[in-house]
Amino acid sequence: MEQNQIMFAILGAVIVLFSILTVTSRRILRAAVFLLFVLVATAGIYFWLNYQFLAAVQLTVYAGGIVVLIIFSILLTSNISEKFEKVELRKIAFSALAALAGIILCIATILQTDFLLREVTPAEIDMKAIGRSLLNYGENGYALPFEVISVLLLAAMIAAIVIAKKSKTREL
Repeated sequence: MEQNQIMFAILGAVIVLFSILTVTSRRILRAAVFLLFVLVATAGIYFWLNYQFLAAVQLTVYAGGIVVLIIFSILLTSNISEKFEKVELRKIAFSALAALAGIILCIATILQTDFLLREVTPAEIDMKAIGRSLLNYGENGYALPFEVISVLLLAAMIAAIVIAKKSKTREL
């Protein structure tokens, strides 16, 4: 095995392991920390593929911003030591079937695809063009989607806090 294959196997194993731990953990704060490990390992794959900008965005936006936002909302709305309910066997079986169907679909798609090796020459990177695209609201601009997503995330966080506060007052 080459070093590239070993690195991919390690990062892939970390992503799979912590993804499973994220969805099976009964403690919400641990699930958020496991999600952080998944996002950092994903950034590791981007670095390994020489996509430094995408890796930096992955670390700052997702691993840095979103996970911190999730942890803050957990700390504000619930008791950290609180455990989720045990999952019923029926739900586990249906989830396992859905996961197995997804695995079969992915493997079938990969086996049916002819991957062609091509020689790609690196393109010249124009930082001014990237900056203009990030700040542009027009065609091929990214400013408007970022603003829409930020408003959507803010609305989702406010709604989650309001719902959590209402359920706590009903319990009292």
